[in-house]
Amino acid sequence: MRRTLIAALALLVSSNSLWAQQVNYDESKIPPYKLEDPLRFVNGKKVRNAKDWELRRQEILDIFQREMYGQIPPKSEITTEELEEGITLAGYATRRQVRMWFRNDKTGPKVDWLIITPRYATGPVPTILFLNYTGNQALMQDKEILLTDGWLRNEEGIVDHRATEATRGFYAGQSTDAVYPFDMIVARGYAIVTACYGDISPDPVGAEEQDRLAYTEIFDLWGPRDNSRDDNTTSLGAWGWTLMRAMDMIEQDSRLDAKRVLLTGYSRLGKAALVAGAFDNRFPVVVPVQTGGGGCPLSKRFYGENIAIMTKAFTHWYCKAWKKYADKEDTMPFDQHLFLSCIAPRALLVEGFDEGWFDTKGEFLAVQAASPVWKMLGKKGLPNVDWPDDYDTKAIGPYLGYVRRSEKHGIAAYDWHWMLDFAEGVWNGKK
Repeated sequence: MRRTLIAALALLVSSNSLWAQQVNYDESKIPPYKLEDPLRFVNGKKVRNAKDWELRRQEILDIFQREMYGQIPPKSEITTEELEEGITLAGYATRRQVRMWFRNDKTGPKVDWLIITPRYATGPVPTILFLNYTGNQALMQDKEILLTDGWLRNEEGIVDHRATEATRGFYAGQSTDAVYPFDMIVARGYAIVTACYGDISPDPVGAEEQDRLAYTEIFDLWGPRDNSRDDNTTSLGAWGWTLMRAMDMIEQDSRLDAKRVLLTGYSRLGKAALVAGAFDNRFPVVVPVQTGGGGCPLSKRFYGENIAIMTKAFTHWYCKAWKKYADKEDTMPFDQHLFLSCIAPRALLVEGFDEGWFDTKGEFLAVQAASPVWKMLGKKGLPNVDWPDDYDTKAIGPYLGYVRRSEKHGIAAYDWHWMLDFAEGVWNGKK
């Protein structure tokens, strides 16, 4: 299903001569650029210790709220309601469906979470948290999982932006670009917590529809938008904020271990995971997968997806302030390596793939530029290696890593394998 969007974007770029000129896939044409030192405050003062770093981290987060992702709303109280519980995955797991409300009277926006836990676990278990694109019912062959009633893109099995029974189990082990091997994840002792991003903020194509629909659902909590501002809350901010509220729920759940949470997602939902992981230091392990521009890659490289295209195609993902850097990336007083550094000293693994649009080399360079922060905080940074080949794991360190693969855009079995091994290294204290 995600391939449909990539094809649409490719057609859009190729049909617009201006945009086609703006897409660079030639390393020799990357303009000179300079990256800001994550360990130096805007005023030039050097970060010398962990206390300084917390101040610098907040300075960086403030920059990204003003200039790119918009203001992250304050924490909201949550109320949860268990809709259903049963046995799933051939008896090896327990299925719970939990509705999250943000008002005590259970009115207004809500998000439906699917929680899968190992049935025979004897205590709180590590948890994988992510948002999904097509509804919880698409991830498993389980007739008891409720069809999402949120807005969805019109793709296979989706009619008039609503899920149908044809979407049930679509990603349950078939040869698709994205797979969710829940049985393997449960067998390794993990719980899964997931919800559909359409419950939170619709994600339509086209500026007119984006302006009309995107700022609904969860946005109803925050009142009318002030369109005179350049830093309003964005859809990426809303998706990330909701992942933070999921962490609130996990902390309240005795079956889940809030100290062992792996936060992930791919494509725009990898960006959302990155936003949540950067702003909320309760997430011990963050693994964004194939985020594309505006996520992990350096914008100043001007390779593949770029600011001019992103701010025209995805007006709801970024705040208005970011538009001023379109075709002027060299004037940005920040770049994505600073945002990645906000996860330090927690664990971060960036997973990419070989599609020029997503600039996975730019991801590696961003991780490399952020690495000094981990080292300053007493953790091992990125291994001192060159950009690795596909499937080469030599750039995965104990707390900071990068890996890439070939094939299609999505989250593949390889991605799950790498992230689980990485997380278990963190849980087990491997140095």
